[in-house]
Amino acid sequence: MNRDQLRATQAPLKQRYRDEPAAALITLKAEGRLGEGQSCSVETGRALVEAGLHPATGGDAMLACSGDMLLQALVACAGVTLSSVATALGIELRSGQLRAEGDLDFCGTLGVDKNSAVGFKQIRLTITLDCDASAEQREQLLQLTERYCVVYQTLRQSPDLRVSYATDGDSPSKPVSALSPRS
Repeated sequence: MNRDQLRATQAPLKQRYRDEPAAALITLKAEGRLGEGQSCSVETGRALVEAGLHPATGGDAMLACSGDMLLQALVACAGVTLSSVATALGIELRSGQLRAEGDLDFCGTLGVDKNSAVGFKQIRLTITLDCDASAEQREQLLQLTERYCVVYQTLRQSPDLRVSYATDGDSPSKPVSALSPRS
């Protein structure tokens, strides 16, 4: 898709959202089903992914690790966003690579040390591009990619997160917990 095609595709959407802001509010959903052992099958829309324990927590590395999937979602979202922004700015990308790395302390995850955090302590996203863009254009490209990448901004801003439960056939209960953004 070139710059004009992208703009033509997005123009009616942008106008609709200006005219009807509520139309821009969409709820994305993901569903999973518990499987054998410590596994959960998640439908991606294209395939079924079976997630399980990371080897550092007792897994056998035969199932996808949800931590890896989080980093993969960041890479995918940043890549799509970067490509779209480059197209909108008229920057031709010959190629590009994105790499996400995240540091975990499994002492927290396994409850070995109650003072160790559960979750990523740090995530690094590295983008390598082959293009003829000037330094200013590359900086603008990266700034706009950060600004408009949904996964990046979600991780940065820690949204309100609620957990509830239901038994088969019941509607979900009131939230068990409300996890608020980190300070």
